[in-house]
Amino acid sequence: MNKTGCFITMEGPDGSGKTTQIQLLEQVLKNQGYQVWVTREPGGTSIGEQIRKIILDVENEEMDPMTEAILYAAARAQHVKQLIEPALDKGMIVLCDRFLDSSVAYQGVARGLGIDTIEGINQYATGGLVPDITFFIDMDPVIGLKRKKDQAELDRLEQETLYFHKKVYEGYLALWKRHPGRIYRVFGQDTVENIHQQIWSKLKEKIE
Repeated sequence: MNKTGCFITMEGPDGSGKTTQIQLLEQVLKNQGYQVWVTREPGGTSIGEQIRKIILDVENEEMDPMTEAILYAAARAQHVKQLIEPALDKGMIVLCDRFLDSSVAYQGVARGLGIDTIEGINQYATGGLVPDITFFIDMDPVIGLKRKKDQAELDRLEQETLYFHKKVYEGYLALWKRHPGRIYRVFGQDTVENIHQQIWSKLKEKIE
């Protein structure tokens, strides 16, 4: 691991099991003696969590796609400056549930705003910060959505059409092909333990 820490992101469609894998990864990293900061998007900071409520509120049906994209970028800008960069500067491992790739998949592809548009907006928001490694949990959106419905009440984006979620999935596949050196794909329908072992095995190559 370099002097400025390591920035790890976990991506995938809704219901892909990101939260479970983050918890397992956090535990094994701490057991190995690393300082770990776990966070999420949108959110991570007080301001970010307030923006999250606006974005995901099911009452906000009239939200324009560009408004949505800019709100995500605003939360991300605060997140990077207030939390992520300071933690990395201290040499910590930052483990983040979603980052820029989510905006590209959801707003850039599924909302139709375009990959270049979303990457451009977020270039300013993040100051060009890119994860050291991203784990993409590849999950069929039909299965993922069923999981989410079985677990909890759905938020505004989770309530979108199956067509929308299939476009999100296509966005993730496009990103994986676009950034093969950064994005590592694991299949979400494998066992929880097997997925974890694949992630941990790949991450060790990065941090040891």
